[in-house]
Amino acid sequence: MTAALSGSPAAAEVDAVSEDGIVRKVAWRLMPLIMICYMFAFFDRINISFAKFQLQSDLGFSNVAYGLGASMFVVGYVIFEVPSNLFLYRVGARRWIARIMISWGIATALMIFIRTEWHFYALRFLIGAMEAGFAPGILYYLTLWFPASHRGRITSFMFVASAFSGIFGAPVAGLILGGLNGVAGFAGWQWLFLAGGLPCLVLGVLVLTRLDDRIADARWLSEPEKALLSSRIAHHNRDIGDHSLLGAIKQPGFLMIALIYFLLQIGSYGLNFWGPDLIKTASGGQAASVGFLTAIPYICGAISMMVIGRLSDASGERPKFVAGLAIAAALGFFGAGLFDKHIVPLMFALALLGAGIVASIPTFWTLPAKLVTGVGAAGGIALINTLGQFGGIVSPVMVGWVKDLTGSTTPALYGIGVLCLVAAGLALFAMPASLRRSDRVI
Repeated sequence: MTAALSGSPAAAEVDAVSEDGIVRKVAWRLMPLIMICYMFAFFDRINISFAKFQLQSDLGFSNVAYGLGASMFVVGYVIFEVPSNLFLYRVGARRWIARIMISWGIATALMIFIRTEWHFYALRFLIGAMEAGFAPGILYYLTLWFPASHRGRITSFMFVASAFSGIFGAPVAGLILGGLNGVAGFAGWQWLFLAGGLPCLVLGVLVLTRLDDRIADARWLSEPEKALLSSRIAHHNRDIGDHSLLGAIKQPGFLMIALIYFLLQIGSYGLNFWGPDLIKTASGGQAASVGFLTAIPYICGAISMMVIGRLSDASGERPKFVAGLAIAAALGFFGAGLFDKHIVPLMFALALLGAGIVASIPTFWTLPAKLVTGVGAAGGIALINTLGQFGGIVSPVMVGWVKDLTGSTTPALYGIGVLCLVAAGLALFAMPASLRRSDRVI
């Protein structure tokens, strides 16, 4: 282990191979369950867009009311996210993530009972509050298990679940909405929320039985494996202080990357919430066909994630990749606005948009761990995610307001594209040296 850090090249090569093997072992143990949990978390966010047509028709909600209801999820999430992650740091990831899964699953299933706009607002707020801390909690948890030189790929594995949620969730949602509408007296949108909520109860129990809080708790690792993995993580963190939450906020670049994430989230929610609506308007298709077409941007996003994750790990220069993906997303938004009435070029634009914005999120999340560790990382990651989630409030309401006012989403799509270009500019030219420094292992 010591030789890997400071000894002979031959010894270092042996330990490098050992490190890769241990990382693979840890990834196979943790990542399948984490990916499934995150897939349902993301499905919970996008099923509100798939349910839009039926739910609005049944309950008579306007676009503004629907956009506000969708945004109430983010309000609940934002209010409780930092406290949730600080509590996770105290009680351990395993128990807290299980609590999140079970409580948000129950709240999502309760969506079948909404009848008025206020019911809609209240339950979306509750779902956001119950889910608060899940994504940043998982991101913090991964920093405890994986060295920095592997985090691009590992984070991409986590976020590829969001792409799978779009790839598989979109067609499944279309089939549920069309095939189960009226079954047992429930509308298709009610079945959709049950399908998104009830499996989370089972996943919560699995989290309790499968995950460990720390490397030291892992009975499935040998003592030498624990020692080597712990030493590599400590080696990558050697120049990073163990900050409090306030200390993390004061770090140069912390608020800058929070702003970048806010801008990226405006783009992400723009695709998630309004993508199906654009496809429905341009194609005039039924729910099932819209669901299958909606999967295309997420397929492109999944491919882009895996390719970019490997490339960014190889170079270690994360901001350049974030900027390039944001530029691709901007071009996709401009194309979607230009061809919003023509389904074939619209799908090409959405494919580029998905490849850019979907892959930009996991690439971005390699940045915060270059600034903070410990409780500062737990609270800081949550705070960055919280500030970014305001993009989830701005994007649906802004696009809904523009569509109600003008009858078209085009001006809003152009505006979101410009914001993605701003994010790219900040990533390229406004990052402090600590974030521009490569974390590639030499």
